[in-house]
Amino acid sequence: MNKNQAKKRIQKLRKEIDRHRYRYHVLDDPQITDEVYTSLRYELMDLEERFPEFKTAFSPTQRIGGKPLEKFEKITHKFRQWSLDDVFNLQELQDWEDKNFRILKKQIPNFKKKDFEYFVELKIDGLHIVLTYENGILVSGATRGDGKVGEDVTQNIKTVQSIPLKLSKSVNISAEGECWLSKKELKRINQKRKKNDQSEFANPRNAAAGSIRQLNPKIAAKRNLDSFVYDLHSGDEKINPKSQKKEIKLLKDLGFKVNNQNQTFSNKDKIDKKTTFQLKNKGLKIEKFSPALLLIQDFYQKSVNEREKAVYEIDGLVIKVNQKKYQTVLGYTGKAPRFSVAYKFPAQKTTTQIKEITLQIGRTGVLTPVAVLKPVEVAGSRVSRATLHNVDEIQRLDVRIGDTVVIQKAGDIIPEVVEVIKNLRTGREKKFKMPEKCPKCDSKIIRKRDEKGRAQVAYYCQNPDCFLIQKQKIIHFVSKKGFNIEGLGKKTIEQFMKEDLIKDSADIFNLETGDLEPLDLFDKKKSKNIIDSIQQSKSQPLSKFLFALGIDHLGEQACLDFSEFLYSNSNLSKKRYFSPNRLLKTVNDFSKERIQEIEGFGSKISKSIRRYFFNKKNKKLFDKLDKAQIKIYFDEIISSLEQKLEQKTFVLTGSLENFTRDQVKKLIIKNGGKISSSVSKKIDYLVVGENPGSKLKKAQELGIEILNETQFQKLLS
Repeated sequence: MNKNQAKKRIQKLRKEIDRHRYRYHVLDDPQITDEVYTSLRYELMDLEERFPEFKTAFSPTQRIGGKPLEKFEKITHKFRQWSLDDVFNLQELQDWEDKNFRILKKQIPNFKKKDFEYFVELKIDGLHIVLTYENGILVSGATRGDGKVGEDVTQNIKTVQSIPLKLSKSVNISAEGECWLSKKELKRINQKRKKNDQSEFANPRNAAAGSIRQLNPKIAAKRNLDSFVYDLHSGDEKINPKSQKKEIKLLKDLGFKVNNQNQTFSNKDKIDKKTTFQLKNKGLKIEKFSPALLLIQDFYQKSVNEREKAVYEIDGLVIKVNQKKYQTVLGYTGKAPRFSVAYKFPAQKTTTQIKEITLQIGRTGVLTPVAVLKPVEVAGSRVSRATLHNVDEIQRLDVRIGDTVVIQKAGDIIPEVVEVIKNLRTGREKKFKMPEKCPKCDSKIIRKRDEKGRAQVAYYCQNPDCFLIQKQKIIHFVSKKGFNIEGLGKKTIEQFMKEDLIKDSADIFNLETGDLEPLDLFDKKKSKNIIDSIQQSKSQPLSKFLFALGIDHLGEQACLDFSEFLYSNSNLSKKRYFSPNRLLKTVNDFSKERIQEIEGFGSKISKSIRRYFFNKKNKKLFDKLDKAQIKIYFDEIISSLEQKLEQKTFVLTGSLENFTRDQVKKLIIKNGGKISSSVSKKIDYLVVGENPGSKLKKAQELGIEILNETQFQKLLS
């Protein structure tokens, strides 16, 4: 990037960031998440560092917040409200500590690292509030605003039940905290807003901000807002806690609600073997980091893993130097305290640029547009590709090659493009057009139609023998959720196909070591290991065998459900093992309507199953799998020692307290019982949970024995 390009990009970024800053801090109507906002801000900071000649005092990177709204009366804070600097990994946290240690060593001659402590708490994603008390009485509640001046929202603050109107002691203090809304309350509010044709809140923080800033306090009172208070300031020398931990205790004693999910860490603390192993397993070279920071990292990882279970939104940890004497020495920069930092969770949304749009072909022939990205960190991993789903989605978002886009990734889900930042366009962006022919086999690309003649969303390569389609089918067949054959990754499968060693999944079982040894990067040992892995995979539980086939609309759970149906309703369960052709014949004996009796199986799934098992090409595949001596058995039945429920058939209805429906099904099958989806005279027991459906009434009419959860557990004991 040359200087002219950098200057234009910086100008566009500043304009875009200022626009979102105004919506966020002034209007409380954000259009993007904090993660996306942070991503844009960090890009600007990076460019300003690389091109310092373009840095200015009015850049968004030099400010904390926007102007307060004119609709509320302004209120000047008695104590400056600071924003926190962010860190995103352990190395950045170590750099922050090293910088603080250098300051402390310079200011305190006898400073010792081992005496240093940190107070760590969860970073709640809510609205920052400032509470002022005089003689123990609440006199004002305000938003942070620009750090010096906020908005007077006292009447709405008073509606938050967890905020005391009178403290336990007659003191003069200003307290800082977070006003937040629970995930459950957000769901309730959004359901009501949807019913009233109102726009839904995007997240709890947005809802909390909107509630606190209602002109009518009666509306705020109905929102069930909550709070945590975590800091206090006072000119009274009597109120002088020596540590952050003691300050939290004081706040609690005064009557504030504090978050008890916090810990104190010291460099004197020892790291146990289990934590050491877990940290090393994450690839950390633990000798590079101080003991306190390693323990913080362990707490951080646990918090990341537990964040979804929390009743409120969490976006990281707040780490503070625990001792107040060290906080005083460290002081503040122009924007933030040196003694505190926010350790942000891995971003689940961020911004990047699209370099190209390519097509990915799946095992069903569907062509999926994929954005080739400028590599970026998101949700803890580096990504360079993101799905665009389909052409309709590209048109809806108006995605173009060269665009700056927002991508998101949750858990193990493939990253996806969710938004285009059109204000950053240069005019050189290019529109994407779906080609007329498959990029691999040159066959015509078609858009299928449904039963009513309507065009489907997806485009398909109409050649079922297309190299890419067959490759994806085989990759799916050998995957962990399928046959789980070690050593057969995507590149190996592609190599075998290019060498004409395999054409379909069944050909894998005909491979020999002599076929592999002549190939590039294959030696005798590697060849033997792969062949051994193939041979060991020849015995498979039915649910995994079904999943490996890649039947349309039949996912992992549906494969388990269909497996349980066949166990309870066919003669397959009478034998320890059965062959693929025996399975094919059995499935073909069931009508579409009979298969639809399985709970959750509609017309689409039942048609797909029938279509697959009646397909002539698939019958040939089953013949080849038979010749390869593939053996199938029922999940867990082969190793079942308990047969307490042998020949007993169960139906489930309602939700249980201590078991999921899947757990109950597995327990029944493991103990020799069978599952049915419908109530009839052939049923032995109906297991009933909360909110049972019509099955209960029918079972009562037929005189079937009804078991509650406790009675079911006794049956197994």
